[in-house]
Amino acid sequence: MTPDVTAMCDTERRRLRSLVEPDLVTADALHAADYQLITPNGHALTKRDYLGDIAAGRLRYQVFEPASEILARCSSQLAILRYRARIIVATRGPAVAITCWHTDYYELREGSWQAVWSQATAISPQAAEDQPFSG
Repeated sequence: MTPDVTAMCDTERRRLRSLVEPDLVTADALHAADYQLITPNGHALTKRDYLGDIAAGRLRYQVFEPASEILARCSSQLAILRYRARIIVATRGPAVAITCWHTDYYELREGSWQAVWSQATAISPQAAEDQPFSG
């Protein structure tokens, strides 16, 4: 059975809320054991590293929310979501605001949808005016 697109988008919003609040019980359930995040800076983080940084306060999301419609491609066992995200995050210093394209790959595992991969690509402020492949 193909998942309901609205339900998948709601799952993604719930995952984002769990990272901001932080609600690590919910975040743990919504991220697969082999989860990996590729950050806007190109760093690869495992679930343990990512949620561990949030738990320790080294990574603090003030805002992490869709800034566009969430588009979804779904089948019975996987879902891919893509949207523009607005993020305000603090790591070692003052909070930084970024806008990025965010893509999440979910799999249905043991009856629950879990994020397996996330990729964030920063959008520069002038990107709306730029040609896609110009220098």
